[in-house]
Amino acid sequence: MPFIELDTNLPANRVPAGLEKRLCAATAAILGKPEDRVSVTVRPGLTMALGGTTEPCVQLVVSSIGVVGTAEDNRGHSSQFFEFLTKELALDQDRVPGTQHT
Repeated sequence: MPFIELDTNLPANRVPAGLEKRLCAATAAILGKPEDRVSVTVRPGLTMALGGTTEPCVQLVVSSIGVVGTAEDNRGHSSQFFEFLTKELALDQDRVPGTQHT
């Protein structure tokens, strides 16, 4: 069962309605898991800093046994999550850490 945790310093009113459902569907597609087995938590309004600044940012933690593995697979997954998050949250590319975007 994939567990997805999205932390952000964006206030709740800047997080699009239904983001958790769209992230659940995106996770299922990205990881090749059934959507009904994906667990998503979205935590807005946190005190966060990235790169020495408190500009809007996110941190995504993905846990999934048997899926998160090889470096090549992880780069592909990371890139897809990066695209999803930057689009959904209208964030600059440097405000989504740990992603591989090529």
